[in-house]
Amino acid sequence: KGGWLQALGYPHREPQEAPGRNQLPIEMLRKVLSYLPPSTLLWHCRPVCRRWRDVVDGWDLWRSILPWKHPDLWPVISNCLPPADDPGPCILGRFCERRPIGRKLTANPAGKDLWNCMVLSGSDSSEEEEDLGARLKTSGETSYSPAYRCWYKGEVLDLEEEGLWRELLDSGKIWISVCRRWTEQQGSDRMYQLVVKLLDANYAILHYFFHKRFPVRPRTGSFSFRIMHAFTNIKKGVRFVLFDHSVEGYDSWPEQCGVCRPQSSVIVRIRP
Repeated sequence: KGGWLQALGYPHREPQEAPGRNQLPIEMLRKVLSYLPPSTLLWHCRPVCRRWRDVVDGWDLWRSILPWKHPDLWPVISNCLPPADDPGPCILGRFCERRPIGRKLTANPAGKDLWNCMVLSGSDSSEEEEDLGARLKTSGETSYSPAYRCWYKGEVLDLEEEGLWRELLDSGKIWISVCRRWTEQQGSDRMYQLVVKLLDANYAILHYFFHKRFPVRPRTGSFSFRIMHAFTNIKKGVRFVLFDHSVEGYDSWPEQCGVCRPQSSVIVRIRP
């Protein structure tokens, strides 16, 4: 056995074991992992061991993935990448997994509400907005004033949680489009109002869109409408999108009156 190899002059070598997962050079390990889907890297490879976790959390892996995973976006985002020395997991991994550019992002994905209180006073229904967003509230409650029958709902979208990093948000290269859908199943007079705010990390208002109150008197048993707006010249510091929705004319909770839950969505696009 093996005589024909010796006759041809091949040296005899004992078989060697393949290198284990912790024996691969870091560059080779990074290259191998870069071919896997982002969700596999984050949810299956990262927990394997500390060495793999450091590679998946590192800036270099995602910097090598972005150009061929997002070739259309790379010419734009390559000039506003997050710093390579940021501590903690690299946000580029979340960006590659969630693909937030051009996708419909749902407001209030984790049940968080930015709680405000709107008070209607006087015969002319003048408004006082007491709290412009001082705290996050995790319940799904809705404010109700029995004297004035004004229902109010706030929903918030955290842009960084969706994988958009600060340098990209502050680059001046993105647009933020917002949409609100509402469906009513009963026909009677209602007064609707929508306010959309772009907030910074301290919940201060940077941009503001106000859709004034308008009456809806559906002739049939149901009515649906959609309100859309695009924020184009965005200031630096935007981190949250807040939807403030109010409706007057219900004697009980809107959901109990056959009203479908409002659907709020956000689409982030690269400026043309």
